[in-house]
Amino acid sequence: MKNIFYRLGVFVLFSGTFILGSCDPEIEERPINSGNLDFSKYIAVGNSLTAGYMDGGVYREGQLNSYPNILAGQFRQVGGGDFVQPLFSEEQANGSGYLRLSGFTATGSPVLTPVTDKLGVRQESPLPGGPRLTKFTDANLQNLAVPNMSVLASAVPQYGALNPYYERLLEPAEVGTKPYLQFMGGRNHTFFSYWLGNIDVLTYATNGGVADLVNNPFSGLTDANTFRFIYTNTINLLTANSVEGVVGTIPNVTAIPFFTTVTVPTVRVAAKGINPALDVYIKTGPNTGDVRLAQNEDLILLTTQAVIGRLDNVGGNQIPHGFHPANPLTDREVLDKDEVAEVQAHTVTLNNIIREIATAKGLAIFDAYAFFNQVQPTMVNGQLVPSLNINGIAYSPAFITGNLFSLDGVHPTPRGYAIVANEMIKAINNQYGSSIPTVDITKYRAVLIP
Repeated sequence: MKNIFYRLGVFVLFSGTFILGSCDPEIEERPINSGNLDFSKYIAVGNSLTAGYMDGGVYREGQLNSYPNILAGQFRQVGGGDFVQPLFSEEQANGSGYLRLSGFTATGSPVLTPVTDKLGVRQESPLPGGPRLTKFTDANLQNLAVPNMSVLASAVPQYGALNPYYERLLEPAEVGTKPYLQFMGGRNHTFFSYWLGNIDVLTYATNGGVADLVNNPFSGLTDANTFRFIYTNTINLLTANSVEGVVGTIPNVTAIPFFTTVTVPTVRVAAKGINPALDVYIKTGPNTGDVRLAQNEDLILLTTQAVIGRLDNVGGNQIPHGFHPANPLTDREVLDKDEVAEVQAHTVTLNNIIREIATAKGLAIFDAYAFFNQVQPTMVNGQLVPSLNINGIAYSPAFITGNLFSLDGVHPTPRGYAIVANEMIKAINNQYGSSIPTVDITKYRAVLIP
């Protein structure tokens, strides 16, 4: 995900009231054991979620709190070995750069500031996906995650010349010639986690349901047959020699803060507050007439907040952006309700493929789709009630206040990654009869409030 910088109004951020609940602490009762699993060399394959990406970037703290690093720590209690990650050094600890919450305005709006010092950036010409990052080409690498990697892109040799996170892990002669499928092979691993697939729908969704296949062939929804073919080949590669592992399904990407924070009703209130004659309008296609009133089912992107109500010169008149049919929110700024349905249906299709292939191989499955749907708050007596409470702390997809998601509205906080690690451990234990202990999530932070 690209870095984003915006100011979010307090009327959006704190528009919901949550009732906190509690539950009894989980107790590990069975003796710790690995079952018949061999964790001596664990590898993790995935995208930004696996890399520990958070707050709009990859940096050392996020890497150290990635769910694979947390898993590896728990695996050590049942015979697991070391776990090599492509860590940025202490001197370049801020990696690609990220966002921090630097404070709040007088009206209560959070101010997100890009961190630009101590970066791990090489002074060479940038790639299409961003600046080149400090190389890490250790042959013993075990966290193989590449942010923005999709199942589709994993089979394309040229992708290493487009994605700076992948280029960072390749030797110079391999850049643009070595597909990710080949890069992940030959690791002599004894256990694996594999969580790819969300980028095969997320890129399209975060672009407002607009695909530019000429300039970015990975910007659409990956064809289901192509997805099945590549996914099958990948699992066959990872499970060679009867190696066991865990895979993750694709979360419902439209249920994350990036899509649920700036709602049509709250923006409509803002428009009416300026002038009762104003409303919220969106463009739904490329033609001039593809404009309509926004509906509650339309999802305004989190990044769109910064431009809503901006005065634009339209035909010689100053018209607030999004509040008039002559200056609607653009197609890229909103995932309209038809596009929402399209993304959700395609996610279900790809998840069915993932479950089918993983089940046939007897792999553990972390059902991220079901889990993140379960943490959506429910309305009870006019109040939003969190569906997930752990040891008296409520968790939800609320931006900043929900404890699960970081400041980019897409990727988890360290505590969110710890929760993901625990869910994966539960899936492994259930599938293989092992008794790997879960981690104490309170040792990991949520969003830092200054």
